[in-house]
Amino acid sequence: MTETSFCPRVDCHLCFTMSYSNTTDFINPSTFILLGIPGLEKAHVWISIPFCTMYTTAILGNFIILFIVTIEPSLHGPMYYFLCMLAINDLILSTTILPKMLSIFWFNSREIDFGACLTQMYFLHCFSSVESGIFMAMALDRYVAICHPLRHSTILTNSIVAKIGLAVVFRGGILMLPHPFLARQWPYCKTNIIPHSYCQHISVVKLACTDISVSNYYSLSVALVVTGLDVFFITMSYIQILRAIFNLPTKDARLKTFGTCISHVCVILVTYIPALFSYLTERFGQNVSLYFHIIIANVYMLVPPMLNPIIYGVRTKQIRERLLQLFTHKGT
Repeated sequence: MTETSFCPRVDCHLCFTMSYSNTTDFINPSTFILLGIPGLEKAHVWISIPFCTMYTTAILGNFIILFIVTIEPSLHGPMYYFLCMLAINDLILSTTILPKMLSIFWFNSREIDFGACLTQMYFLHCFSSVESGIFMAMALDRYVAICHPLRHSTILTNSIVAKIGLAVVFRGGILMLPHPFLARQWPYCKTNIIPHSYCQHISVVKLACTDISVSNYYSLSVALVVTGLDVFFITMSYIQILRAIFNLPTKDARLKTFGTCISHVCVILVTYIPALFSYLTERFGQNVSLYFHIIIANVYMLVPPMLNPIIYGVRTKQIRERLLQLFTHKGT
C-alpha cells in the first residue's frame, strides 16, 4: 500500500520512501519519523554545515553575553537583565531543535519518540512566545529610560524586572500547554511520517485523521493574541519614544538617544520578519515547494539566536569594550 497524503507536495522519490510507513490503524504511535528537508535528502550533509555553524555561533555568542553581563558590574541594570533573558531563551530555543536536526542530517536518525516530539513542540512554541514577551519588556525598558529617565531606576527595580521575566515565562508556558495535550488526543491512523525537520505543531496535527479545528483555531488565536498584543505594546512604546526624541533640543541629542534603541529594533526585525514570512508561506504558499517551507522554518528558528548576541555585542559600547578587554588581556 502506498501513501498519498503528502505526495502532491513532494517529489516522487519521497512518495516512495514514505511507502515503508505503517499504514495500519494506530492511535498515538510510539514514534514519529522526521524526514528532515524533503526533496533535499541527498544534500542533507551540505545543508547541515551552515545550520551547524549558525548553532555554534548562537551558543558561543549567547554564552559570551551572559558571561560579560555577569562579570561587569556596570551592566547590572534592567536592559542587560532582559538581554540575559533573551540569551537564555535563544539557547533553549535553538537547542530544542538543532541536535535532533543534525542527527537526521548526519546519521539519518529520523525516529523520534511520540512523547519527545510533543515535548519538542511545547518547548518550541513556549519559548517562541517567551521571546516575543522579552521584546515587549525591552521596549518597556527603552520607554522608561527615554521618557522617564529620572525615574528609571525606581520604576524598573530588580524586583520588578524579575516579576516581568516570570510573567513572560508563565504566559508562554500556560498558553502553549494545550498544544501537546490536544495533539496527544487526536487519532493518528494514516501515517507517522512528519515531512519536517522538527515537530512543529501544524506539521504534527496535520497527520491526524480527524477534525483538528480545535487545535487550528487555538493555535491561530494564541499566535494572534500573543504576537498581536506584544507588537501593539512595542509599537505604542516606540511612538512615545519617538515623541520624546523629537522634543529634544539638538540633532546630536536625538541621534544619541535613538542610538540606544537601535539594537532592540534590529533584533525585533531579525525575529519578526522571518517569522511573518514563515507564517505566510505556511498558510498561503500552497504553490511553494515543501523544501522551501522547511528551510524558511529552520532559518526562522536559527538566525535570530545567532544574530541577537552579535547585534548587541557590536552595538552596545559597554559589551564591546569589555569583550575587547578580555581578548586583550588574554593576548598579553
